[in-house]
Parts: sequence; structure tokens; C-alpha cells
Amino acid sequence: MTGTGDDEAAGSAPPEVMDGIQSLHDRIDELHRLITSRLAAEGTLAGELLHQGADAYQRRVVPAWRRETKGELRWPVALVVAVGASLQVTVPGRLVLVAPPWVLPAAQGMLLLVLIGANPHRIGRQSRAMRSLSLVLAALLSLANVWSVARLAIGITQGHLGQQAGQLLVTGAVIWLTNVIVFALWYWEFDRGGPAARALNLGNRYPDFQFPQMVSPPDTVSPDWEPVFLDYLFLAFTNAAAFSPTDVMPMSRWAKAAMTVQAVISIVTVALVVSRAINILPTG
Repeated sequence: MTGTGDDEAAGSAPPEVMDGIQSLHDRIDELHRLITSRLAAEGTLAGELLHQGADAYQRRVVPAWRRETKGELRWPVALVVAVGASLQVTVPGRLVLVAPPWVLPAAQGMLLLVLIGANPHRIGRQSRAMRSLSLVLAALLSLANVWSVARLAIGITQGHLGQQAGQLLVTGAVIWLTNVIVFALWYWEFDRGGPAARALNLGNRYPDFQFPQMVSPPDTVSPDWEPVFLDYLFLAFTNAAAFSPTDVMPMSRWAKAAMTVQAVISIVTVALVVSRAINILPTG
């Protein structure tokens, strides 16, 4: 009876009302077609969105760190590595691995120029030769700085170094800052296989470091966010300053081991330098 009443009411409606209703239906159909084509272009089924809501659509958006991207810019890491190499020139001669002090920084600079020349803009191509050169560069920086830390510790404990508080503090600060740069480079080079592997999403590997953005709600993080060198530099700085993880958690065993070694080097440098400097500071 209800359906019959509705049909009779529709049949008795004025023609202009029927035309308006038909126009509204046509507009709704056109809007539905536009939404369907847009969602299909983005790889989302319209039926899923309509039935599950906007929250389901947000969950389907794959963040940049889990998919292939164009790769991060080369210049930030190149600039920081150049600073690290330059800092080693200021280390006193008795603490350097190879004399004169400019030899290793010069070799590091040459390797850096080769890497920049081979891939000057974005790191989005996997190359075994370039990766090997990048690891050699990181190894040279690490070896030179570890040698300086060891010589500094031996010199302070044996009383051969640290006669001037100002010079000792500057040397300790240079070594500490170089340590931050060195480990930032290692974290950046090995997390999920390195920068090129992360850009290409090779193997869809699990992250070695869990950044806060990886576990934050999707509506608080841009879908284009992915870790870049400055994120690893911040990780290395906070680990060296706090002697423990802060906002970034190591997930793999090698990451935990590397952060432990960095913290030990930082503790030794700070403890020896600061304690010796306090003892020789003028009191009068």
C-alpha cells in the first residue's frame, strides 16, 4: 500500500518537480562516476571506500619509507661529510693516524668528490662500486677518529697531554663532533641496506631503526615522509649526548651494537677531557 501511494503521489506531482528530481539523480550519478574514476586512478576501490569509510582509505595509503621513491638529495650528506673531514685537519699532530694531518682528510675529500660526480643530485640508483667507495669513505673517517680517541685517552691518562685546558677542550669537542658525524654516516649507510636500497625499496626489508614517524597515526605524518641523512645525524647526536636511545629505537642487533660503541666512545671522550680540563683550569 505504501508503494502504491508513493507511485500515485509521484504521478500527481507537477512536471517541473519531476524534472528537478530527475536532474538531481543525474547529478548524483555523474558525481559517483567522477569519484569512482578518481579512486580507481589512485588504486582504491570505490566500494571499499563507501563501505569502510575514509579511515580505511587512509590506512591503504602506503608511506614513503615502505615504497619506492626517487631517493634523497645528495648535498646534505656531502656537506656534513666534508665538515667531518675538515674537522680532522684541526686535530693535533700527535693524535693523527697519518702525518701530516691533512693527508687523510685530502683522501676523504677525493672520495667524496668521486661520489658527488657519479651521483650529484639524488641517491636513487644502486651501484656496487659507488656503495663500496661510500663505505671506504666512512671507514677512513672512523679509523682516523678512533685513533685520535685512543691517543687522546692514552695521552691524558699518562700525563703527556692536556697541559692547556682551552686546547684540550677544543680537541675533545672536535673528536666528539666527528664521532657524531661518523656514526650518523654508518647508520645512514646500513639501515635497510643503505640509501639507494631504501629508495628502491629492495627486498621490502624491516627497518633497523624505528623513527617516531613510522608508528605515528597517519593523520599526523605526511605520507611522503621517509628517513634521510639529517634524521640519522639527529639520532647520532642524541645518542652521543644522552649515552642512550632517545626518540629513535634500534631494532636490529647490529644497530644496538653500533649505538653501544658510539655511546662508549662519547663517554670516554667527555669523561677524560672534562675531568682533565677541570683539574688544570686556573683557579686564581
